[in-house]
Amino acid sequence: MPDETLDPGEISPEHGQRGDASGGISRRSLVRAAGLGSGLLVGAPLISACGGLKGNQKSTSKKITIGFVTPLTGALAGFAASDNYVVDTIRGSASYSKGIKIGSQTYDVEVVVADSQSSENRASQVARQLITKNKADMILVTSTPEVTNPVASVCEQQHVPCVSTVVPWESWYFGRGAKPGDSFKYTTMFFFGVAEFGECFIPMWDRVHNDKTVAGMFPNDADGNAFRKGWPPLMKPAGYQMVDGGAYPDGTTDYTSMINKFKSKQCDIYVNAPLPPDFNVFWKQAAQQGFRPKLATVAKVLLFPADVVALGDLVLNIATDAWWTPTMPYQSSLTGQSAKDLGAAFTQKTGKQWVQALGSSYSLFEVAYNAFKGASDPHDHDEVAAQLRSMKYDGMSGTLDFTAGPVPGVAIVKPAGVQWKKGTGKFPFDLVVVDNSANKNAPVAGDLVPTNS
Repeated sequence: MPDETLDPGEISPEHGQRGDASGGISRRSLVRAAGLGSGLLVGAPLISACGGLKGNQKSTSKKITIGFVTPLTGALAGFAASDNYVVDTIRGSASYSKGIKIGSQTYDVEVVVADSQSSENRASQVARQLITKNKADMILVTSTPEVTNPVASVCEQQHVPCVSTVVPWESWYFGRGAKPGDSFKYTTMFFFGVAEFGECFIPMWDRVHNDKTVAGMFPNDADGNAFRKGWPPLMKPAGYQMVDGGAYPDGTTDYTSMINKFKSKQCDIYVNAPLPPDFNVFWKQAAQQGFRPKLATVAKVLLFPADVVALGDLVLNIATDAWWTPTMPYQSSLTGQSAKDLGAAFTQKTGKQWVQALGSSYSLFEVAYNAFKGASDPHDHDEVAAQLRSMKYDGMSGTLDFTAGPVPGVAIVKPAGVQWKKGTGKFPFDLVVVDNSANKNAPVAGDLVPTNS
């Protein structure tokens, strides 16, 4: 199977990668991406469940081309820390290296990797290049709406099957302009949403004595707006009320007014959904200014060791969600490799600590393989897209059922509650499961401890 990485600055792909050295997210692009229900790309076609657009692009090629868009550089690079390893592992698996047999024909498989550089505009650009220049039969994309949404919208426009992950489903669905009852034909995703965050976070809140007042740090972007809308209805039945810090712009550098508001309302609990660099600035300022919530439960940030090290001991006992850990009893549908062995192999090969993106990125390629195997023609985009929407299987992320909803083409992964603790081995901090209320498959390995006494 060819080893190829798309150079987004060139017409033709080259081995290796080049990109903007900064890899940053422009304020302009993020502002344009912001707003629940605003739609990230104008014209992304929606279809009802009873009808659809025709997207066949017949080909006689004996090769299947899969594009993989991921933020290898830029502000979101922590999400992609394991993606090169996952791609190498997939390329080396017999399921991919020996080709995919469909009927009597075996198709070689090419995986072309494209770096979004953590930029909405770049994500859109490389998606179009994968389709027009590389003739991608499917595009896989991961990590936050700033990357997944523009790629998915391009694929929907161009009638190319696409699978997204590591994005709250509300941000992916409503953030692309969908309304209740709409469904996308070519684009599907697996992850979880605000309700699952509630199933994960609220039981942890209940275990820490508090005054039921929650500080909410939600920016004016697709994730922030989804969380701002979704959290209050989840909190209220449990007796919690939210203090909204305000819809601040991504890239804010002074959070004094927000911190003062949280302190004045005596918020014992903290929840958020910011960009990782923004949280680091906020949390350091909160420590300096005396905002010390009894339990901090964070989303979108502190998911990966690289982000944790930047904060040092300020990260201790901050809780977050884990959609995959090596302790979960899952195994590859391609090779039978266990989650435990995948995590250990990553550390042995790279010398780095396991990251939960290992599981989600690996599962993207499981989904792709199953969709192509189930189709009679891998180049028939309508048929492959239909396979995605009707898929249910067990693999590295557990059971993924794209027929179950909450909306068509979305499979839900259940998260576990985890906290960052002092490392007990070669790494300075460990991510430890402390609550499995939302996912009983995740073995509890440590005690839930207040973030601040």
